[in-house]
Formats: sequence, structure tokens, C-alpha cells
Amino acid sequence: FFSHQLLKSSPQSIKMKSVNISLPRRFVALLFVFAGFSEGWVQRTRITQLNSAKVISYGRKSTELAASGHGENACFLPLKQLDNDYYAPRILQVAGAYPGLTYEEFSAVTSEPPAEQGQWQYDFSDPDGPQVGTVALEGTNTIAACEDPVVIIAEHTSLNVILPPELEEVADLLVVVDRATSTFAERKFLVYSSPGAAELTIGAFAEKSDVPDGITILGQVVLVQIPWLPCMQKTKTGFMEEDEYF
Repeated sequence: FFSHQLLKSSPQSIKMKSVNISLPRRFVALLFVFAGFSEGWVQRTRITQLNSAKVISYGRKSTELAASGHGENACFLPLKQLDNDYYAPRILQVAGAYPGLTYEEFSAVTSEPPAEQGQWQYDFSDPDGPQVGTVALEGTNTIAACEDPVVIIAEHTSLNVILPPELEEVADLLVVVDRATSTFAERKFLVYSSPGAAELTIGAFAEKSDVPDGITILGQVVLVQIPWLPCMQKTKTGFMEEDEYF
């Protein structure tokens, strides 16, 4: 019936009717295409957001499992780099008191050669004592402010301290810890013990919520001294670009 009425119409009416019939179909088709594209874009966006949320949650979980090292999560050790012309304090033994000093007392003590420039020396004269050894540190406000300081000899790789790639061996760093400061502080490196672990850990946490349960904080790191090594640049020039040792 519809075809029969269309054949009886004039060419102009046929053109108008065909336009009236085809235009809605194109419009509807475009709506379907746009709706499908929008739905696909929304689905893809939601998938991307979900994936991003998973990555963020995994990242948070990983940071909570272990403490941060130097340069991680905006945590930085209080580093001090020695110059190549630095003379370390020399450890000397006391021979006795005068008057009353005898020849035997004066001759009984020994002396060690000075440390090389830019480095320091240890004293292991009493390896069987409660302390492993002693080391002399330059007098500064930081050292003077410590109430109960001790020194830990740490390998630079264990603290994530980056030294020149030309360095083939592990370098010893002096880690000064104040045992009187046994409280948490954001991004401060702590010495702590974990339940069931025989060895202590040195690490920092960006937030208190990142601190594992059950740990015992034994002190805070106040200074990490780095020696000058032959593979490093020499005396400071005053230009920051040239004075970067590592």
C-alpha cells in the first residue's frame, strides 16, 4: 500500500517524501554510532581508572612492607662528604700522669700511623671488650648535641648511597646514631629491631602509618660520614657542578 501511494505521487512529492523517510534513519544511525562510541569510551575510561587504582594500591602496599633507603620516598640520610685534603682527628693513647710517670708506663703504650687524607682510622686495641673498636670524629654541633652516640660501620650499598661507578669495592661509611632519641620522626633514618629478627635494620618511613607493627626503635641516625676515595674528585672549587663527588 505504501509503495502504491508513492508511485502515484509527483516527482517533487516523491523527493520530499524520500527525504522525510531517509533523514530520520540517518539520524537514528548516527545516534546509535555515537551511543556505541560513548559507551565504549566510558568502559575504556573505567578500565583505565581501575587499573590505575590497582597500581596505586600495589605501590602503597609495597612501601609498607619495607623501610625506605637513601633517596627513596623523599627520605635522605644526613650525609657528610670529606675532602681530599681533610685530616682526621688522630687517636692517641694516654701514657700516664706526671709527676709519678715511670719508664715502664711510658713505654707500654703504642701508637698507630695517621689516617690517609680524606679518610679516618679505627682503633681495635681491645677486640675482646664490649665495644668492637673506637674511631675519632671531628667536633661539630651535631656530634656535641648527641646524648648517647655510637658508631656503626656500614657498607654504602646497604644504605643505598650512590658512589662513583669507578669504585670497584664496597666503601665503609660511619653511621652516627644517637640512642637517646628512640622515637619516630617522619623521613628520619632509624635503627630498629623487628620481632623474630636477629639483626637490626636501618631505614626511614615517610609516615608513621608505614611503620611495621611490633618494631622497637633503638635510635636515630644523626650523621653519615663518607670518605674521600681516589676515584672521587679532589678539593672543592666552589662551583657546585664540579664539587659533586658522587
